Amino acid sequence: MGSLFRSEEMTLCQLYLQSEAAYTCVSELGELGLVQFRDLNKDVNAFQRKFVNEVRRCDEMERKLRFIEKEVIKLNIPMLDTGEKPIAPQPREMVDLEATFEKLESDMAEVNKNTEALKKNFLELTELKHILSRTQVFFDEALHDSIVAEEVTFGLMGEEERVTRAQSLRLGFVAGVIVRERIPSFERMLWRACRGNVFLKQTEILFPLQDPHTGEPVNKSVFIIFFQGDQLKERVKKICEGYHATLYPCPDRAAERREMLIGVDTRIQDLTMVLNQSEDHRHRVLVQAAKHLKVWLIMVRKIKAIYHTLNMLNLDVTQKCLIAECWCASRDLDRVQLALRQATEMCGSSIPSILHRMHTKEAPPTYHRTNKFTSAFQGIIDAYGVADYREVNAAPFAIISFPFLFAVMFGDFGHGVIMFLFALWMVIREKNLLAEKSDNEIWNIFFGGRYIILLMGMFSMYTGLIYNDCFAKPLNIFGTAWTPNFTAAEYERESLLQFNPNSEDYRGMPYYFGVDPLWQISKNKITWLNSFKEKVSVLLGVSQMLLGVILSLFNHVYFKRRLNIFCEFIPQVLFLMCIFGYLCGMVVFKWIAYTPDLSCCAPSLLIDFIGMFMFKAPNPTNPNCPCVNDLPAYRGNTQQMVQTVLVVVAVICIPWILLVKPFFLRRWHYQKVARKATFYPIVDHGDDEALIDGAAPIGEAGRASAHDDDDDVDEHFDFGDVFIHQCIHTIEYCLGCVSNTASYLRLWALSLAHAQLSEVLWTMVMRIPLGLDGWLGAPVVFFIFIAWAVLTIAILLLMEGLSAFLHTLRLHWVEFQNKFYSGNGYKFLPFSFESIVDDLKAGSD
Repeated sequence: MGSLFRSEEMTLCQLYLQSEAAYTCVSELGELGLVQFRDLNKDVNAFQRKFVNEVRRCDEMERKLRFIEKEVIKLNIPMLDTGEKPIAPQPREMVDLEATFEKLESDMAEVNKNTEALKKNFLELTELKHILSRTQVFFDEALHDSIVAEEVTFGLMGEEERVTRAQSLRLGFVAGVIVRERIPSFERMLWRACRGNVFLKQTEILFPLQDPHTGEPVNKSVFIIFFQGDQLKERVKKICEGYHATLYPCPDRAAERREMLIGVDTRIQDLTMVLNQSEDHRHRVLVQAAKHLKVWLIMVRKIKAIYHTLNMLNLDVTQKCLIAECWCASRDLDRVQLALRQATEMCGSSIPSILHRMHTKEAPPTYHRTNKFTSAFQGIIDAYGVADYREVNAAPFAIISFPFLFAVMFGDFGHGVIMFLFALWMVIREKNLLAEKSDNEIWNIFFGGRYIILLMGMFSMYTGLIYNDCFAKPLNIFGTAWTPNFTAAEYERESLLQFNPNSEDYRGMPYYFGVDPLWQISKNKITWLNSFKEKVSVLLGVSQMLLGVILSLFNHVYFKRRLNIFCEFIPQVLFLMCIFGYLCGMVVFKWIAYTPDLSCCAPSLLIDFIGMFMFKAPNPTNPNCPCVNDLPAYRGNTQQMVQTVLVVVAVICIPWILLVKPFFLRRWHYQKVARKATFYPIVDHGDDEALIDGAAPIGEAGRASAHDDDDDVDEHFDFGDVFIHQCIHTIEYCLGCVSNTASYLRLWALSLAHAQLSEVLWTMVMRIPLGLDGWLGAPVVFFIFIAWAVLTIAILLLMEGLSAFLHTLRLHWVEFQNKFYSGNGYKFLPFSFESIVDDLKAGSD
């Protein structure tokens, strides 16, 4: 598990690239994806770098392709994705690409402009057609009202006066189209502004009209406004303009309107034909472009990435060579050199590119090689914090411990089978599901963690068999170790019975695997399972914490921090084992030594553990115990003496962790100052300085010299800071051992909660139809089973599964990793075209 246990050994390299070969070399390194470039121009503005014009050209090409892509998506044209990964084009090919994209964009812009103008004209003609066809009714109503008004008004007038009055009462009108939602406020505004001296008639256009700018359907209405006088006419037009109503010329004579309607219909037919031809041409152009769009986007992204990388490089004094610095895994250096050699030959350069290893004190990036199985577990660990360089990685241990601790809380064979089968389906159909490229975020999370879910399901099946729990029901695989002597009538009457292992009902042999199924009907089932799961939780928790402390030893040995071994690791192990290790030993001892016939004589671990810290003798054996002569020998003075020694050792470990390291560093510091004061020659004190945290070997990354500048070390040493840091570390560890052990009891609590929820769901849902007699039971069972299955998946698998997952995450991040894992590193992010293509596909999806 090489680089997964400890990150890859990294090397800082310096590359000397000839100007004519730099582009090709960076392109080859991008295809390889093994180096992480450092920005050597951090102080240079982005607009003042050497290749800023090339980056702008790439941005412009990408903008044009995004425009084409938007048009393709708008018409729902499928973009061909053959999985082809084209190489990055050479700089001279950029001109051809730019010309192609420029022509394509200009053609599409011109087609869009013409289409929009045609659609706008079509919309205007359509609206005019509706006005001409709908206003005849308005004029008929207005004519009728005008005749009635004339008969009433002109009946008592003379002939000359009647003609003059009729001419003055002649109404003007305007007709147009307005968005339907604006009609109510439009009508109110007309009434108020014109003081009720206008007459509005409107009718809806039955089908929506397409907006030529947005392409969205819009519901509109036709209206006509009658008024009298030029003043009202101007006022009405301004109101129409304010409400974005479109006014159209409409003749006041029916014959002229009919003639105009015929002409409008003819123009609409001609315009429809032109629009169809334009759309066909536009569709053909976009279909042809969609075949190459994915490839073009990848090519432009690669060119842009290369020039971004070239902008991070420095020019030498001769302006003919580019200098780059990059991190690379030591075992990949040969592949990098081979890629540089091939790139130099491809561009025809006569001067080879040079790779030079550098020595540095800078901490290298952390690089763990992963595959599709281990990447999900590594992602969980990295979410807490990226490991320091060459620090022990928690991921290989989480591969087993994470799904197992989850299963301890989720232990149900039936639920584990469902989870396992779901994950197995995702694993088997992995390639097909990857090809579908779903944009559902929740589904992508599940699919990304398919191997984690697979292992969680497998371990849940195992712990479910241990607990003998399958959908809240036991599995009677091996029979039972009990021979109950009660009758069926007694069971129905009592409904719950209590079992005693020290009774005649027990045959004296354990169940072959897991919990005896007869415990399911026992009244003291929860009491017994609680005790069992609580003790198992403590055993698992102390074991994992001890593993974490042991892993810290690997860090101390690798980084040559011998002072940490003697002043931290040893007392930490002693403190943990003298208290909680002893508690776990007593749990196992009680299980082994006290057989069922001695169960009534077994001591209370809680009372003994409390008495251990109070230096009290263990409680005497129960005088009523029938087997006094058969009790285990470890009791009385022997136990008190052992417990006293363990408590004393644990108490001594606290000042050991707190005081020894700060005072040793203080003494070493003064000795060093004394050596300088007496003008002793500076010799190699690597062994002494390796005792200090952080003076560790870094490997090929440029082995950080263990002898940092003596003046800097002396100047920066502060005993107060060191002592406070050690004090915090001591308090955190000692209190953490107590709190972390208690935190592992969540394994017991969530396991109990999951089992009880499953049992309650079965009792309250499935027991209803199973208790029915007659033909009615079958259909009721069918529908109730569907409800029970939905609730099981929603509550017990999804909600409870997520809860157990989060608690398992906390146990690894806090209780386990804080013993050895700093997580203060930074991730190795190589310059890779593959990641650029993946990001492009994810963005497109």
